[in-house]
Amino acid sequence: MNIHTPRPAEPDLAALDALIAEQAGRLEAEQRADGHWVFELEADATIPAEYILYRHFLGEIDDDYTRTLEPKIAAYLRRIQGAHGGWPLFHGGDFDMSASVKAYFALKAASDSPDAPHMVRAREAILARGGAERSNVFTRSLLALWGEVPWRAVPAMPVELMLLPKWFPFHLSKVSYWSRTVIVPLVVLMALKPRAKNPKGIRIPELFRQPPESVRNWHTNPTGRFAGNVLLKLDRVFRALEPSMRGRRRERAIKRAMEFVEERLNAVDGLGGIFPAMVNAVLAMEELGYAKDDPRLVTAKKAVDALLVVKGDEAYCQPCVSPVWDTGLAALAMMEAKNERESPMMAKCADWLLEREIKDVKGDWSWQKPDLAPGGWAFQYRNDYYPDVDDTAVVAMALDRMNDPRAKAAIQRAETWILGMQSKNGGWGAFDIDNDKYYLNNIPFADHGALLDPPTADVSGRCLAMLAQLGYKKTHPAVARAIDYLKSEQEADGSWFGRWGTNYVYGTWSVLTALNAVGEDPRQPYIQKAIAWLEPRQRGDGGWGEDGATYWQERRAEAKESTPSQTAWATLALMAAGAIDDEAVARGIEYLQNAPREGARWKEEWFTAVGFPRVFYLRYHGYAAYFPLWALARYRNLKRRNARTVSWGL
Repeated sequence: MNIHTPRPAEPDLAALDALIAEQAGRLEAEQRADGHWVFELEADATIPAEYILYRHFLGEIDDDYTRTLEPKIAAYLRRIQGAHGGWPLFHGGDFDMSASVKAYFALKAASDSPDAPHMVRAREAILARGGAERSNVFTRSLLALWGEVPWRAVPAMPVELMLLPKWFPFHLSKVSYWSRTVIVPLVVLMALKPRAKNPKGIRIPELFRQPPESVRNWHTNPTGRFAGNVLLKLDRVFRALEPSMRGRRRERAIKRAMEFVEERLNAVDGLGGIFPAMVNAVLAMEELGYAKDDPRLVTAKKAVDALLVVKGDEAYCQPCVSPVWDTGLAALAMMEAKNERESPMMAKCADWLLEREIKDVKGDWSWQKPDLAPGGWAFQYRNDYYPDVDDTAVVAMALDRMNDPRAKAAIQRAETWILGMQSKNGGWGAFDIDNDKYYLNNIPFADHGALLDPPTADVSGRCLAMLAQLGYKKTHPAVARAIDYLKSEQEADGSWFGRWGTNYVYGTWSVLTALNAVGEDPRQPYIQKAIAWLEPRQRGDGGWGEDGATYWQERRAEAKESTPSQTAWATLALMAAGAIDDEAVARGIEYLQNAPREGARWKEEWFTAVGFPRVFYLRYHGYAAYFPLWALARYRNLKRRNARTVSWGL
């Protein structure tokens, strides 16, 4: 909360110029030779732990791996162990059962002794909180593949779901892209029920408070609603029938599933571009007997290994990579910092982005809009079946700002595609249209609460900002519907929820920038209410911070420390709302000027992004590079022009 301090002096623009030039130079130096930027994307312990277990599952633990890579991943896992003895979902977070079970299992596989002090602390923490039987569904799926729990510990997901018609209450088109790409190879595995090769014979019975075979009630109602209880009973019926599901129908379902996987294998960028889907695809191909030198299997394994980050004595595995997202945002920050739209640096960036436009593939999104022409960008290097609405909006704004005539046709295609991807309620989801069948959250398999991809305020704000920057007015039906949607999504306290960034600061920035771009009067009560929410949350050091725990309603005001990226979002939001002269903005800028830096990045250990709220968090290493630079440059530019209005969508 705000602690009153003397109002900062008027900014020394020459000092700001020097800092901006220094950090812009460092960010420019991070640009790759072909014109793009990419920074590390770090998650919690689960992904590196699963990588170790993946290698042991396959039995691919040769001397080179065990001497070089595995010890480095183990060192990383030991370092991020929490003071509570387990592993959290984000830096400084609470104990998480599933992350802790996977990390312990992986370290034991990596030859850490169960009697080592860090393993004893982890085991005691797990047992004190109910044991490994309290893990989530995806963790129990992994444990079943290793024979640590019976398959009845996993909710029924018969592979025959691949044969269901589109009108059926459950169909792949009704769940999110990430659910789709993870579930399809996983249901193949659940049908085949393979067992890990596990050459070292690693087991973890010591993590269970009672023998897994004696546990009767593995499944819980994920929502607490009546429908959840009904679906729990149906799950028991499905599991009872599962042994009889054999023969040609099952073979046809597995064939359909693998056709889905192979069509979307995505070369060295992997199925869906995300680690869990890639690993499930490899395991399914292995179990189905694909030859070791089969190009599909070889390439799928390369895609998994491409996610590794190895440096010094540590290594970890990323959940995916973020080059298009990093490049679009870094380009916007650099154009703000250098006050120029056209430059050799931006021309190279445009070349790279234009080469990655998806204009020939109609991905899964076309199930809902078969007549819509493609025209977008993925989040990763390549992911043609899954262009990202948010990335497409950011890239279109960056290309438009570059003023490069070569980009005109691509921007027009993006404009058409974004308009076509608008959902019925006026908002946009990240990858799909109207992906809001909330009844599916009641199925036992959905205990992670991230089965769907409904419209969200942050993605919708970016799409509205793009349309506004491209000249769309408030009278346009799509714009009017988007504004109405954003108004309806405003929280009672004036903020907006951040689905993809932590949390209400991110959501509020995403919306206020869009409302500025489209010409909403900042004096309107609902915008003033957002400012009145944001400014008092400034901390005593002048920065803003918001914890990953804010995704739990009872902890929504929690903040441990100010962060440069969240401070940048807050100051950018206030400037977009016309509050350039507010004391809060000056103090935020002063915080960014004084915060410690390391190379192109401001120092920031905290996770300020999210994959799935309350389940999976992210630390974009690039956020602490381009967002603070962007905020400083925006402030300087407005002050120097004596302006109160931001001219761009972002």
